[in-house]
Amino acid sequence: MEVGRLPISASQRGKLIAAGYTTLSSFSSLSPSHLARAVWDWILTIDNLVKRGFTLVNRCCTCRYCEESVDHLLLHYLKISDNEAAEIMRVASHSHRLDGSAGGCGTVNGAQTAWDMLHEEEMFPRITTSCEDLNNILGGGINCKEVTEIGGVPGIGKTQLGIQLAINVQIPVDYGGLGGKAIYIDTEGSFMVERALQIAEACIEDMSECGGLLRKDFQACQLKMHPNNILENIFYFRVCSYTEQIALINCLDKFISEHKDVKIVIVDSVTFHFRQDFDDMALRTRLLSGMALKLMKLAKDFSLAVVLLNQVTTKYIDGSFQLTLALGDSWSHSCTNRVILYWNGNERYAYIDKSPSLRSASAPYSVTSKGIRNSASNCKRIKMM
Repeated sequence: MEVGRLPISASQRGKLIAAGYTTLSSFSSLSPSHLARAVWDWILTIDNLVKRGFTLVNRCCTCRYCEESVDHLLLHYLKISDNEAAEIMRVASHSHRLDGSAGGCGTVNGAQTAWDMLHEEEMFPRITTSCEDLNNILGGGINCKEVTEIGGVPGIGKTQLGIQLAINVQIPVDYGGLGGKAIYIDTEGSFMVERALQIAEACIEDMSECGGLLRKDFQACQLKMHPNNILENIFYFRVCSYTEQIALINCLDKFISEHKDVKIVIVDSVTFHFRQDFDDMALRTRLLSGMALKLMKLAKDFSLAVVLLNQVTTKYIDGSFQLTLALGDSWSHSCTNRVILYWNGNERYAYIDKSPSLRSASAPYSVTSKGIRNSASNCKRIKMM
């Protein structure tokens, strides 16, 4: 790292550069007192030049106007005190840790062993979907620190699942939940607060039954898990353009820093605004990639789950048009897990299409008045063509 990039005063930078210290590596091994003395020794004063065999007119080497004297040099230009040298060394040491290129052998921070990652993942609870079969193929539910994409045809229950997750993330830790809050980004206007209230009431009923089985004090928990409190813990954002969507996601880290309990971010849907008004597809790909990187960083930095709901489109494959998730093949690499929801006869199914840790598998589920639940044989729906 160059001295010119150090966050120190301009006069201090000038003194170091004048003394020949242009990079951190050139003085990083010195003590503050040695640095203060070395800077003075390297300055091209008359005395130092005479020691090196030069004979010059007595002029200040910096201003080249006044006669050089000790008072003139110390007062105006060159001398670095021990305190200044100590401050420079402190700043340089901090910058050296941040800049891996310093001296070609900088310290790289942030490493984590695979064993620590495994232990951390096993200790962190997952967000239940309220469907046992769906939880099973997901390894227990939606995992934090990961981006999960859920896509399917209209009416398959994507928004219902999104609302269910926004409520289930608030289940207290004593009941196997995270006790967190949710951010719901609505691009289509499909979020219905009445439906959220209905699912919240059903969640509290389920917890009451679970509390009886586990012999837990549900009344104390019920004070916190009132339906109104559940709705208050869902931060809802309505965005009406792709520029609003990108701007909001870019500012989420600040919002989450102020609301530490947020444990899930749901985007419903990530696709809507990017399927319109885009003649430059390369630009669209770059914008989507940047947004995906930001969401992945949020998931990792704040240990939260990111769930992206996606639409479907048609793709010409093997001589026929087939349904596939929107935004193209490049977008499929932007998520950790990809779940496809589809109809199998009159039943809804979820399929693990992509995951580095989950095997491909399918599971049935139902959308009921209480929200997402296990599939029931008497729960039928006429498929609309």
